This record gives sequence, structure tokens and C-alpha cells, in this order.
Amino acid sequence: MATRKTSAKDRPSYRCTECGWTTAKWLGRCPECQAWGTVEEFGGAPAVRTTAPGRVTTAALPIGQVDGKQATARTTGVLELDRVLGGGLVPGAVVLLAGEPGVGKSTLLLDVAAKAASAAHRTLYVTGEESASQVRLRADRIGALDDDLYLAAETDLSAVLGHLDSVKPSLLILDSVQTVASPEIDGAPGGMAQVREVAGALIRASKERGMSTLLVGHVTKDGAIAGPRLLEHLVDVVLHFEGDRHARLRLVRGVKNRYGTTDEVGCFELHDEGITGLADPSGLFLTRRAEPVPGTCLTVTLEGRRPLVAEVQALTVDSQIPSPRRTTSGLETSRVSMMLAVLEQRGRISALGKRDIYSATVGGVKLSEPAADLAVALALASAASDTPLPKNLVAIGEVGLAGEVRRVTGVQRRLSEAARLGFTHALVPTDPGKIPDGMRVMEVADVGQALSVLPKRVRREAPREEEARR
Repeated sequence: MATRKTSAKDRPSYRCTECGWTTAKWLGRCPECQAWGTVEEFGGAPAVRTTAPGRVTTAALPIGQVDGKQATARTTGVLELDRVLGGGLVPGAVVLLAGEPGVGKSTLLLDVAAKAASAAHRTLYVTGEESASQVRLRADRIGALDDDLYLAAETDLSAVLGHLDSVKPSLLILDSVQTVASPEIDGAPGGMAQVREVAGALIRASKERGMSTLLVGHVTKDGAIAGPRLLEHLVDVVLHFEGDRHARLRLVRGVKNRYGTTDEVGCFELHDEGITGLADPSGLFLTRRAEPVPGTCLTVTLEGRRPLVAEVQALTVDSQIPSPRRTTSGLETSRVSMMLAVLEQRGRISALGKRDIYSATVGGVKLSEPAADLAVALALASAASDTPLPKNLVAIGEVGLAGEVRRVTGVQRRLSEAARLGFTHALVPTDPGKIPDGMRVMEVADVGQALSVLPKRVRREAPREEEARR
């Protein structure tokens, strides 16, 4: 008796319960998401399908005849967020806001929800991490109450879509996308398959209704957005909410923006009464003193296109251990170590090698760009000599291993910001361009010229120590 051959249609197929990847044979580890033990049999192998041409929804038009008014941005009521978004929220746009736990994402979006709500534009705030009463307590504390702001606590995707039909909002805020799940998809909430399905459903709803959507996203231990990388490709705007939990400053940085530039940064201050935008945040990074103090130097950093005046502080003390300490806060340890080596070799300051050195920034700002090298070097030299730098001085420039001071981008913008805040002297690389009125600029080509603003005994300190050893 002849046996019937098993056709491809009858053969079993396997699918990963985490990301939805399918295969014709079983594997212990999913090649897509690298998860172990998630590949399970679910039915026959998928049949090969072809798509026939269908009816188009809207006819193709010359690009000059397309109505661009539908993509006009509407303000969120928070100017610093509008700056990063490129003017506001575009109808139908989907924004993904990610950040560390406790950085203030929910507080910021609740404030946005209240300020954007109006009789003509309702706002729906859906929370999957807290109860409605908990969100109401936060709204009372920060003053985010409005009759056109609707609140719901849901973790089911179908229920969220049901709220959209009943409320008909112009703005949807979902906190967070990892807490909502679809009952039709296998896997726990926050898994790759669930995040992909939830985001896809909300994106389709936003485009069909012309509704702006703000999604809160979790981050991994490395700071990357949790979930599949496809999530960042699907949304229109990706924002990162940054800041030290122990500092007041918060930064919203654009990573992707289909409606504007990605080199804008929004500055916020987090306090007990909520979160407020900072149009002029330089005051958080400065310490106002009647007289200058040794070991301090000011610089101007660029966050996106925004110049910020920041203060670098350094302290050197005699070491009590064979290996002196090197401690940094807000500065890159590798850059500080490079400046120490340059000062010792090119600036002839050998007293730093045997001392404990502490360097930090004021206000929790993080200086990672090379333009702060010159300020770090001057702060270290000032601390080594216990001699303050001249008052109202800012230092801008990248320092190379040969001791040269290199040019950096945006020198004119940096100098204009320093002049606006009342600083009158600046150390900059050669050829800085147009100089603001009332500011005296000293062009320096190397570290030796920059150290000339300090007393001469700083530069003579190394030969004196060599003579003592002899």
C-alpha cells in the first residue's frame, strides 16, 4: 500500500513566542531575538502567497499639489518641548520618549497633557504602570488638572482602542508602551512581539484619526530603548530624556525627527512642584562669587545648537597613598587624564603627578565634547598653583597631545552667549571669527600661551622640583 507523502502544507512550522520569528524546523535558540526555549510548534508551514494589484485609497498627485496644511504643528504648551519637536506636535505623528526610571518622564507628559487639552482638542492619558488615583495625586501636586484631560488606567490594547472611540482625543499619551499587551499575541507584556503589535496598532490609529500620540518607552541597562529596533523605525520622532536623578537639570534630546532637526535640546528643571522649562539654563551651571577661586574655570559647551556656560572645578591635595587618586564627576576620566599628561609634558607642571586630583562640573552638567579641554587644563593648573584665574574669563578649545589648541565648531555662538551673560575675556583658538562687542579675546596656539594668564611661578614649578631632586 503506497504511503501518502507529507506535503509542505501539512508539515509543522515553528514560531518564537517572544518576537514572532517563524521557521520550518525547531531550534533551541531564536536567531532573531537570541532567546532560549521560545521556539514552539504552532501549525502548518506558511503558504507562499502573492499579492495582486488592488484598489488605491487615494490617487497619486504631483508633490506640488499635496496639501501641506495637514502637517502643521500644534503647540504642546511647553516651549522647551516644542523646540525639540520642531514647533509642536503634528497631527498623526507618533513620538517615542525614552529615559531612565525616575528621571521625570511621567511628570513631563502629564504637564503636557494638561496644557495641550482644550475644548477643541481633548487629551487622553492612559497609564499602564500606575492606578488612576496615583496619577490624580501627581496632577494635584503639579497643577495639571483640566476638564478636557481624560485619564484611564489600562493594560489591554483592545481597551485602549475602545477609549479612543469613546473620547475621540486629539492627543494620546500612553505610559508606557511596554505595559500594554494584546490578547491575540502570545508572550508577556514588554516582549518583542507584544511591543511590535501595540506600537503598530496605535500608529495605525494615529494616522487614521489624525491624532498625535506620545509613547513612553523603557530603556535597558545600557541606556538603549527596550524592545525591537523596529519600534524606533516605525515612530516619527524619538526623544531621549536625560538627567542625573540627584540633580535638578533634565535634558530632552532629539534622536530622530521627521518634522524637524535633531540638533535641538530642551532644558528642564525638576522640583517638588513639578517640572518647568528653562529658557536660560546657564545659571544652574555657574557659581556666582565676589572674588575668583583657585581651581575654577568657565567654558561654553554646545548642547545641540544651544550654547551653555558651564563651570569646571579642580582640587589637588597631597596624596597619602602610593597611587594618587583621580576622581571625576561630569567629566570624562580619559579626557582629564590626557590633560594631566599634557600639562606635565608640554606645560612643565610636574606637581600634579604625585597629588590626589578631583575634578567636577557644577550643576550636574556633563561635559563630553573636546571644546572643554582648555578649561579643564586651566582649572587643573590653577589648582596646582593655588592661584585663581582672572575674573570673567571663559576658555574654549580642544587640546591635542602635542599641546596645541585646536579650533572647535560654533566659536562665535559660544562667545556671543558668554558676552550676553557678562563675561568680558576669553581664551580661544586662532582665527575665532567675528568677536562680540565689549569682549576681549586672546588667541592661543598652544597650552604654553594659555598658561600665561596664570602667574609665572606655575610654569617654573617643574624646574624648581627638578633642582630639589638634584
